[in-house]
Amino acid sequence: MTMMTGGQAAVEALKTERVNHVFGLIGSATMEIFDALYDAPEISFIGIHDERTGTHMADGYARASGRTGVVLAGQNGPGATNLVTGLAQAMAAFSPVVSIAGALSTAHLYRDAFQEVDQEALFKPITKKTWTAPSADRVPEMFREAFRVANAPRKGPVQLNLPRNVLSAQADYPPLQSVEDYRPCPAPAGEAGVIARAAAKLCGASRPVIIAGGGIKNTEGHSAALALAEALNAPVVTSPGHGDAIPFGHPLNAGQMGPRGNVVASQLVKEADVILALGTRIGFNATFYSYDNINRDAAIIQIELEPTALGRYFPVEIGIWADAPTAALQLCEEVKRLDQRRLADDWTATFKADRQAFLAARDAQAITAANPIQPSGLFKTLRDVLPKNAAITMDAGTLCLQATDALNYWHPKSLFTPLDFGLVGFSYACGLGVKLAMPDRPVISLMGDGGFGMTVSEISTAVDHGINTVTVVMNNKCWGAEKAYQRDFFNGRYIGADVSSPAFDKLAELYGARGFRADTLDQMAGAIEAALACGKPAVVDVAVDPAALYSFRRDSFKHRGG
Repeated sequence: MTMMTGGQAAVEALKTERVNHVFGLIGSATMEIFDALYDAPEISFIGIHDERTGTHMADGYARASGRTGVVLAGQNGPGATNLVTGLAQAMAAFSPVVSIAGALSTAHLYRDAFQEVDQEALFKPITKKTWTAPSADRVPEMFREAFRVANAPRKGPVQLNLPRNVLSAQADYPPLQSVEDYRPCPAPAGEAGVIARAAAKLCGASRPVIIAGGGIKNTEGHSAALALAEALNAPVVTSPGHGDAIPFGHPLNAGQMGPRGNVVASQLVKEADVILALGTRIGFNATFYSYDNINRDAAIIQIELEPTALGRYFPVEIGIWADAPTAALQLCEEVKRLDQRRLADDWTATFKADRQAFLAARDAQAITAANPIQPSGLFKTLRDVLPKNAAITMDAGTLCLQATDALNYWHPKSLFTPLDFGLVGFSYACGLGVKLAMPDRPVISLMGDGGFGMTVSEISTAVDHGINTVTVVMNNKCWGAEKAYQRDFFNGRYIGADVSSPAFDKLAELYGARGFRADTLDQMAGAIEAALACGKPAVVDVAVDPAALYSFRRDSFKHRGG
């Protein structure tokens, strides 16, 4: 038995979980934890400027590394409330984040004490689980539960509140268990009979398509998905935000599907006779819940690790509760055993020709001579200059939505987006977490000027900790999505749509980072190459045509015509 404070026990629990980065903002409510971190050199504490952005860092770190992201809000009340947006974002992404916040001393509860807020009620709707440690001796147990719940399928964020008196109290602790002793995580396989039925259905298809989703991307299960695709000679589309689920260069890769995807991939799903949904909910961003974006007559085979996702939005002919890569390999073996004639050869040959024509037209039609810079020219330049091993983070907004399928993702995992939460202000902080998870890969964060303006204070975090990402600010001086809707559906009655910002390249220099500027497309390639080579955090301020606006959600304004 070892006598420790609750704060010391918290840090020992983090060590047991092999945590090597904690993102946090210091606060008086958790001083015992910070004091214990001082004596824990194996844990790198990344001091942040805002709890929200720290949560995005933990989220990006978790997605990129496959480990658990940890964020520490040192203060109860406002320190904790600042976590809300980041945890809601992590929840939408099924990202395993353990969020820790200080909490009011238990003796002061329900007395309108300083910075009192009901933190359990606050976080319950946006986490897998939220709870408060009741006593110092139970702190290790609470941490074990936090990491277990965050990493159990489907993964997601949890919130652990630690009252001041719990952290300062002392208790005797037995030696902590190793992770392997209490958190086995087997990957469930599909039931053999159902796998056989699904394989027969796929082999009999003349127009099969595979949708690879987060269940393939997040597990790095692309090899399993592609082995099945090759056995069937079937094209693979990726669900929105998961364009890196399989490598860009594979000949069966059609790219991102759906209302925001490319025309070739989207058409495949509209025409397929059998659709294998491999680790995807077939949800909103993929379909807008409409048969306008998926063939009503197709037989759907859905494989999901979350049983409540099976057949939730579209009726399925075969639903398989299983780990997506595991089930893909099972299907592959069964398809090979059946050894039936490939009915889909003509379908796939046509797809390959269409895909090559689409990629060629994308380059040929890019506007590269115009000034100011047009989005298509910007994206072509990025395709030309970004290294193949680059990891790319994005915000929401029309420019980033276009970029998700306009860039090439050569190596899973390479694309990190807000996904269904549609959060502006996510990309930069997420990129810092991704870079810490992938220190040997270049990390490029794409943002609009509005979103970057929300998070610029974290430039000093990047400088202080040597987190050398490159941020490309696509500066069109407006909130582009909303301004497009005001232009197209509200007769150009603009209000609140324009953004005033400083020169971000100069601002970066003031923080101690490197700043670069591109007012023309000719300057852009050199600016990005210089930023990648500078060996410091870098910001490239790119002047994009403010008139190059696009209304993505036209369906939302059908009632207004136009």
